[in-house]
Amino acid sequence: MRYAQILSTGRYVPEKVITNADMDRILGEPVGDWLVQNVGIRQRHVMADDQATSDLCVAAAKQALQRAGTRPEELDLIIIATDTPDYLSPATASVVQAKLGAVNAGTYDLNCACAGWVTALDVASKTIAADDSYQRILVVGAYGMTRYVNWKDKKTCTLFADGAGAVVLGAGTTSGFLGAKLLANGEYHDALGVYTGGTHRPATAESLQLTGGKPAVQFVRKFPSTFNTERWPQLLDTLLKRAGLKLDDVKLFVFTQLNLRTIEATMKTLEQPMEKAHYTMDKWGYTGSACIPMTLDDAVEQNKVRRGDLVAFCASGGGLAMASALYRWTA
Repeated sequence: MRYAQILSTGRYVPEKVITNADMDRILGEPVGDWLVQNVGIRQRHVMADDQATSDLCVAAAKQALQRAGTRPEELDLIIIATDTPDYLSPATASVVQAKLGAVNAGTYDLNCACAGWVTALDVASKTIAADDSYQRILVVGAYGMTRYVNWKDKKTCTLFADGAGAVVLGAGTTSGFLGAKLLANGEYHDALGVYTGGTHRPATAESLQLTGGKPAVQFVRKFPSTFNTERWPQLLDTLLKRAGLKLDDVKLFVFTQLNLRTIEATMKTLEQPMEKAHYTMDKWGYTGSACIPMTLDDAVEQNKVRRGDLVAFCASGGGLAMASALYRWTA
């Protein structure tokens, strides 16, 4: 039997920081205290003007590759999970392949918004298990959403940030990947997203007037406030039962990093101590498809994950797409 294992992690956090005090000045009204109390965000990082999403990916990938002792030319596949690509077409993964010099790797992008990286992890893990021609796969979650932010819209500019997180997967004979579960509530596809620039609403002068002159991320209508706190436990319950495991067996929970209060409420529902749920939105803001691998890397650096530990990932994003996965830590 072949099993996918996480060999290493890596991340990239842009240098530029926008604090809540900065947001107060940008918006001309006090929002910082509300953000801390209700969301848990204290600051966010923003990519430089001369950076693209692929640059964030490459920086995170280089760190993960170095830690795995893997050369770029040893990669068999690169999967980039993002909904903020360099271009509508071609795939950002091809740009990353060129910048890394990963000349032997196949490439593709995967987009299911902020659930993208966990979904890509599922796909990559099953690829390794099913096909022995894949020995090393790079899976990157990347987010450059500040390029699509209207800095006058306090519902979005206060939350979104940029960054990238990566893992290198390899094949082993002991179980790392223990399974995944994907769900979606497609009736919310029109609730949150970047809706200008595709075939449904091409980027015409008329359509761009509606979003401040550029494609912009928009909250169009609300999600149910208890959506994640209801569905994340359901996803985890399904996964753990399938694997013959219990919630108490999980040593680390890594959730989508949009709202700390939602994570706290979820852990209360699960009857698990908050110490098991690592979080980073306080210092990095909300980084979408990058937030889970970035948070995982942060937990690894803080020695919160040890060999043999069970790690649970649970993500949700626009679409409304959801993904969860279980991994036994073998690194």
